Amino acid sequence: MKTYVLVHGAWHGGWCWKKVKPLLQAAGREVYTPTLTGLGERAHLLSRQVGLDTHVQDVVGVLEWEDLQDVVLVGHSYGGMVIAGVADRVAERLAHLVYLDSAVPSDGQALLDCVGDRFRADMAEAARSRGEGWRVPPWSAERLGLVDNADAAWVIPKLVPQPYKTFQDPVRFRSPTALALPRTYIHCVGQPPSARERPPFTAAMDYYRLAAGHNAMVTAPEELADLLLRLG
Repeated sequence: MKTYVLVHGAWHGGWCWKKVKPLLQAAGREVYTPTLTGLGERAHLLSRQVGLDTHVQDVVGVLEWEDLQDVVLVGHSYGGMVIAGVADRVAERLAHLVYLDSAVPSDGQALLDCVGDRFRADMAEAARSRGEGWRVPPWSAERLGLVDNADAAWVIPKLVPQPYKTFQDPVRFRSPTALALPRTYIHCVGQPPSARERPPFTAAMDYYRLAAGHNAMVTAPEELADLLLRLG
């Protein structure tokens, strides 16, 4: 049985996998949901020095200290940047990379290089006007695809500012093994599903569409867990 390590996106924490984790465990899988430095219950560690490399090391630490092997490593949203960096460092511990509605960087790209002009402008303005230049306030419920009031009431109070540096730092690929790992992209196309175009960067990996908003682990946990189990 493969082990699953689920990496959350910006502003979230390991708590956001609360609905998915028990479903994977019920199928006999071992599941880890680390919280990245400065976020979730580790929000007290937030500083302007926290960058992408910090978050990569957070996950590498879990893999090494727990001595995990044959891992299905899942990254949601910004977490796609993190799992890419982790794969470069400890590819020998991984079996599969799963990008959940996330960034998929090439060598030398930062998150801000992987998104559109609107996102870049919004994040820069949010950091400047509401984050003292180094923090990015959380997205709204609507932008996260949280259409149910109960979901929004659970998620929104738990979101905390994201260090802007994590969006600016590039990923560097030095390990050819990392680039050879099996990869899958899960595209969240809304509920009801929209005709969102398949991202061009998914051409070299397996591709699945999921009828859920961006925060699928909150709004469609059963469907997401079923898909992750099939991949693993």
